Amino acid sequence: MILKSFEINKINQNINHLILFYGKNEGLKNEAHDILFKDKSNISSYDEKEILENENNFIENILSKSLFEQQKFIIIKRATDKILKIIEILYSKNLEEVTIVLNSDNLEKKSKLRSFFEKDKALVCVPFYPDNDQILSKLAYNFLRDKGISISSSNINLIVNKCSGDREKLVNELQKIENFSKNGKKINSENISKLINLSENHSISELIDNCLAKNNKKITNILNENNFSNDDCIMITRSFLIKAKKLLSLSTTFENNKNIDLTISSAKPPIFWKEKEITKQQIYKWKSKNIKKLIYELSETELQIKKNINNSINLITDFILSKSSSETNS
Repeated sequence: MILKSFEINKINQNINHLILFYGKNEGLKNEAHDILFKDKSNISSYDEKEILENENNFIENILSKSLFEQQKFIIIKRATDKILKIIEILYSKNLEEVTIVLNSDNLEKKSKLRSFFEKDKALVCVPFYPDNDQILSKLAYNFLRDKGISISSSNINLIVNKCSGDREKLVNELQKIENFSKNGKKINSENISKLINLSENHSISELIDNCLAKNNKKITNILNENNFSNDDCIMITRSFLIKAKKLLSLSTTFENNKNIDLTISSAKPPIFWKEKEITKQQIYKWKSKNIKKLIYELSETELQIKKNINNSINLITDFILSKSSSETNS
């Protein structure tokens, strides 16, 4: 059975236990997940490769009713035609206490997996096509209006063009702009270009992510390839502070549930799929107590930069190098 992306509420999980989401619009998929899964604590996430390597164990666990105290939700990431055999086996067993959602990239019409889900009324197949620029522009306008941020139409177009039809990426870019605006800085084309990485150099976000992941070699390369200005240093500390606070929330959640995939999948706002692996690295590298110390040190560094603006580049460079090379999760 084929449903449109705005018809997710038509899915009846008492009947529709196998669901296929396919397409490149990850943001719209995440919104669909939020509609389907009200309770994020009962979701298990697997990669297709992981399942194929442990096929029998996966099937046995799914079919073991004693495994589930309540309705169980399974998300299978990067699903392809390779997993069809396993899905056919599960379908033949009349699942009752589990809902399985397969997340796939683009699936061509000739895809056997897509065809299997489209032709059976008990199964659900939902395509998630890229949003057009008009939809993304409207989403961006509404977001910025609600946040009280004034940006020209040309700059909104600049942001939208970067997102390639994916509203998740749009939300991530808009959040960067929101965080930057909290520092009282004027939003112009130059600042937007730096924030959304339209320049040839590495973005500030990439610098911070690799620092928190302690990719020291990568950090050294980024610092060597960029010519940050004094004004950029304040932007870096503010962006770093926002990222550290988000990491603190993730780290605290992980310390409580001990489940990295659940921690990532339940994050609010959702983590863009390209950032999930480096975010996992960061969670493993940092304990919450050390992140709290980092947040304090960032605030102190920002004060030092404001007092010594002519020496700001050295201050932020030394800070980043020290944090990317230090041992913190002990």
